[in-house]
Amino acid sequence: MKSRYESLVNAVITSLAVSLGSISIACAAEPVPQVIVLKAAHLFDAVSGKLVENGVVVVEGNSIKSVGSQSQIPVGAKVIDLGNATLLPGFIDAHVHFDGEMSNDWYHDFYNTIMRFPAERALYGANYAKLTLEGGVTTVRDVGSSDYIALGLRNAIRAGVIPGPRMLVSNYAIGATGGHADQDPVPPQTIAVAGPIKGVCNGADQCREAVRYQIKYGADMIKFMPSGGVLSLSDPVDNPQLTQEEMNAIVSEAHLWNRKVAAHCHGDKAAKMAILAGVDSIEHGTFLKDDTLLAMKNKHIYLVATLSAPDSFTGKMDQMPPAIAVKAKAASAQIEFMFRHAVKIGTPIAMGTDAGVGRHGTNAHEFELMTAFGLAPEMALMAGTANGADLLGVADITGTLQAGKRADIIAVSGNPIADMSAARKPVFVMKDGQIYVGSK
Repeated sequence: MKSRYESLVNAVITSLAVSLGSISIACAAEPVPQVIVLKAAHLFDAVSGKLVENGVVVVEGNSIKSVGSQSQIPVGAKVIDLGNATLLPGFIDAHVHFDGEMSNDWYHDFYNTIMRFPAERALYGANYAKLTLEGGVTTVRDVGSSDYIALGLRNAIRAGVIPGPRMLVSNYAIGATGGHADQDPVPPQTIAVAGPIKGVCNGADQCREAVRYQIKYGADMIKFMPSGGVLSLSDPVDNPQLTQEEMNAIVSEAHLWNRKVAAHCHGDKAAKMAILAGVDSIEHGTFLKDDTLLAMKNKHIYLVATLSAPDSFTGKMDQMPPAIAVKAKAASAQIEFMFRHAVKIGTPIAMGTDAGVGRHGTNAHEFELMTAFGLAPEMALMAGTANGADLLGVADITGTLQAGKRADIIAVSGNPIADMSAARKPVFVMKDGQIYVGSK
């Protein structure tokens, strides 16, 4: 007769065998990643900046397996032939705001901002994210939202709960009391006065605190306001709003935490100070002078011009408060001049739209504006693909169609180099190997 000890050992061995058998069966049952082969008449190579013929991309699971007309098509692969179209990397928009969208009436928007609860605004944001993805943008940088709306959207998209582009977020933009990052001058007894946790700071120590708060609550990067803004009531559009010491503190603290820094700068003097502090990009740059643009070239600081924002002001200025309308007119009159000079000087350019000021989902209109203002079509597409990935620090996973990178792939009808308006309505959109527009 077996001892109780032997019986227990045999029971444990039997149990382990059953468990291991179950694991083996479960592993054997795991689905093989689907292989999809995309074909089109053309392919935009964002490494060389050239259009090539007979585009082929082989996708396995969520990544690119091979690129080029010589790629072997695996047996059993699903082949999607897009015909007379161009395959491109998913677009990258380095400047969006998913927590709202401007209408034709500033007063109406201001009222809505106050009256909509954060949860309601987040639901609108989810729709804006979906529209943006369907517009061919597979990665964005949300550079300033309140109530952690962008952060919540980022997390929900990462979890697969809602569709949307890959998001990097800054949480609250950082700036001085009364500046562009602060609230409009609503009476203080009506609304709580903001502090460093909401990005409002005075003095170098508070500015470091503001950076740390944004990072504590999940910020992927930092956005700050060295100069005034257009759509704010109480500040000039181009005045410096932070001291050099405050800017130095913001940038150095962010870089200590390995976070890149975007500087909202319309004014040239403020931009010079931000460049001295070591920023990674200048947003807008409306009144930048040639020596500033040259300094950006020499230090590889990107210009994110957001040409779509002043373009969207057309027909709306009569519905703005007079103080804002004056600034909007000045910005609209200057932006083309600055951008054409940036192109001639060779300042690095990444695509950004300021979507939220303009309509979400229309991001690709920025390519048309860039080319209309002197940037070669190939370089405009580079600005919205490889350059954007470099600026955002995601070039190892996206921005070009190369083996091993994420399957962020779009297709537009015809040849966008010949007709950039084709980029407005993608006929195919894939992000991380999942198809959102086109054949499924």
